[in-house]
Amino acid sequence: MNGLASRLSTELPDRPELISAGAAIVIIALVWAVSAFVGRKAGVPLARLWERHAGARHEGIADRMCGLVRDGVAAVALAVAIQIEPWPELPEFLLGVALGVAAAMFAFGFIRGLHLPRWAAGLLASVAFVGIVADVADGLTPVTDALDRIGFSIGDTRISLLTVLQAAVTLLLLFAVVKLASRLINHSIHRTKSLDPTQQLLAQKLAGVALLVVAFFMGIEIIGIDLTALAVFSGAFGLAVGFGLQKTFGNLIAGIILLMDRSIKPGDVIVVGDSFGHVTKIGVRAVSVVTRDGKEHLIPNENLMTQEVENWSYSSRDVRMHIPVGVGYDSDLALAQRLMVEAATQSQRVLKNPPPTVWLRAFGESSVDHEILVWITDPEAGVGNVQSEILNRLWVLFKENGIELPFPQRDVRVKEWSANASPNA
Repeated sequence: MNGLASRLSTELPDRPELISAGAAIVIIALVWAVSAFVGRKAGVPLARLWERHAGARHEGIADRMCGLVRDGVAAVALAVAIQIEPWPELPEFLLGVALGVAAAMFAFGFIRGLHLPRWAAGLLASVAFVGIVADVADGLTPVTDALDRIGFSIGDTRISLLTVLQAAVTLLLLFAVVKLASRLINHSIHRTKSLDPTQQLLAQKLAGVALLVVAFFMGIEIIGIDLTALAVFSGAFGLAVGFGLQKTFGNLIAGIILLMDRSIKPGDVIVVGDSFGHVTKIGVRAVSVVTRDGKEHLIPNENLMTQEVENWSYSSRDVRMHIPVGVGYDSDLALAQRLMVEAATQSQRVLKNPPPTVWLRAFGESSVDHEILVWITDPEAGVGNVQSEILNRLWVLFKENGIELPFPQRDVRVKEWSANASPNA
């Protein structure tokens, strides 16, 4: 293949080679036609299989799967066609270009299907195309030698453009494989009925950590980094981790402990300081708490281990609410208390068992203070709206039955009046 460029610039290929080139073009066209047919037939069933085992349901997954099957089948068929017999230089080059295009399209579609950035997909596709075409044309040795010449040396270590490119492609592939495996494992764990949601989340976190550790050592092995060379920096690295990443590792361990002892679980309604809401996610660094206002508070895992936390749904999801109500001293207390119970009972979110009750709390300065006690089972839906509903209904009932709502008032008594003081003063 070394003389292909010079031959094309000086003389046309001979007749047998042109015939072989025509046959290669026909093979390429047939391969793409058959691959497109196979992609249409197999893409939709594979998309359903992917949704069942990976849980990814979104628009366009069937079209993306059809494209992946088409490009993958085309790449395999063209690779077989190149190796099936010794082709002349020109048809071999044409088949190699077609194989590079198919491999690049498959790599781009695969990386984008995992929702990785477009630049990452483009990098992997470009490397696949250039590598395959260079291997078919003159072999990879000239390309690797050219990339290896661009670099510098640090002691006995050679850092070149080739090593950087190899490291980037290796990391990208490992990241894609880890993300794919993590999605499959997480969905499999999620479908396991013998585990409760907290155990499922803990298993998913541990599986993710295990995948990262395995990917790290695989990447070290593939790139060819000697681990003994890192022994010199292990002490400094450990010290840096101890000081710089202390909080990060502390939050990681705290999150695992929270999942193991089940003190806080996704879906729990908690109060931490001024934050009140339900837990939506326990991450590596923080717990996500969404308030009724739609604000998402990210609370570090360590804070939940060291601070006082109110968990409204730790042992039971039933929560009792206290609604203060005051009535005037001239009101019929028995009637007012019956109306309070009636207003609470008419709320749909208030539980019938145990029933609402009313306590007389104190004789205040201006009112007789009562407290309505009701039970609800869905605190994540809010507690202020239940109180507002009951008080609005109670306002109407009090007006209809003549129950006085008190207002602050003071009686002022003058014990002595000075004889010299003017009455109009």
